[in-house]
Amino acid sequence: MKIKIQNFIDGLIMYDYILFGSVLVLFVLFIVLAILLRDKMKLAIFLVLLAFATFLLGPTVGYITLHKFLFKNHTELISQKKLNFSQAVVVKGKITNDSNFDFKSCKITASAYKVTSNKYKNYILKLKPFKKMSILQEDIKKGQTREFKIIVEPFTYKRDYNISLEASCR
Repeated sequence: MKIKIQNFIDGLIMYDYILFGSVLVLFVLFIVLAILLRDKMKLAIFLVLLAFATFLLGPTVGYITLHKFLFKNHTELISQKKLNFSQAVVVKGKITNDSNFDFKSCKITASAYKVTSNKYKNYILKLKPFKKMSILQEDIKKGQTREFKIIVEPFTYKRDYNISLEASCR
């Protein structure tokens, strides 16, 4: 757990610090307003609740939204093929940098999940893939599209499955 927290802190960029600082300033502002308006009890309680909601939800929602905007990318699955003489699936795809920044690195993950005839159960099964494999692509320039290949192994699942791709870039 300590290593995960350290990696998260090491991966923060300037925009993250600006986001966290602005959330802290908003929290303090709402608390000060609540203290100044303590005569109007309902408004003061609302401001205190708003302050804590901002303090708890602001960094998480802001971080996710900020990184989706700054490091926007598009992954496309080209093909998937289960190998006959080996317990593996070869996944071919491509990633496009849709951002205004060059990516230093992208962690591309191929996830395999079960498929059933029930569409609601399929939605739930997507949340917990039974097999994941990741690769790292370095130095993807703005607007550049790069093809990649991921070998998912050992892959012993015999029934119907689907593969999805996602990328997390910096």
